[in-house]
Amino acid sequence: MHKKSRWIQTALALLAGLFSTVLQATTLRLTTEVSPPFNMLEGDKIVGRSTDQVREMMDRAKVNFTMEVLPWARAYNMALKEPDTCVFTTTRTPEREALFKWVGPVGAAEWVLYGSAERKLKLQNIEEARSLLIGTYLGDARDEYFRSRGFRVESVSDDLANPRKLLLNRIDLWAASVVRGALLISQNGWTDQIVPVLSFHKVDLYVACNPAVPTALIDKLNATLEGMVRDGTSKAMEKKYARWPLPPN
Repeated sequence: MHKKSRWIQTALALLAGLFSTVLQATTLRLTTEVSPPFNMLEGDKIVGRSTDQVREMMDRAKVNFTMEVLPWARAYNMALKEPDTCVFTTTRTPEREALFKWVGPVGAAEWVLYGSAERKLKLQNIEEARSLLIGTYLGDARDEYFRSRGFRVESVSDDLANPRKLLLNRIDLWAASVVRGALLISQNGWTDQIVPVLSFHKVDLYVACNPAVPTALIDKLNATLEGMVRDGTSKAMEKKYARWPLPPN
């Protein structure tokens, strides 16, 4: 009995070692978009509040990876269809839950409906927007959110088109995150023309991986990220970008 127990332990150790070797040999292809301050380009380098956490997580877990910036719809669909591919930073919704394996959260976002200052729209809740046409970003979680609830939606492949359409009265509202919306408004001098009408949802942001990515690897990454939260690394990385795009103190 003693010999049998020792044989089982040896076999399990060999299997564990073999599986660890397989995980180390896996190279994850990470796709993202330019979405400051979470993911953005500084020259040829991808940086940002979420990007820095993902890069540190991969390094600590000793996982081989590549990282590239793509249009959002392409980045998302690659993770949906291609093995060993993950997309970040994305919202974990009930509609997407079974489509991916999830690592995170690596950020958080607040969703806002923006409107023309000239029209002075006032909303108490999203139900009051049912008769209005909402501009969304194609493939974005906010696009899915409103479509799945039967709202009138018009999506575009370039989110910058939405505030422009808003100013031309081609849409009534624009659905965006408060950070992305405020950034586009500020960069284009629309501060007095486009205003927040309703903050309607808060979400956590994740790395979404193709279902073919080994569950053991997903567990390892989540455990590594939890360690970064415990030792203060994640909080420090968030603080680094807290005042973005202003220079650090």
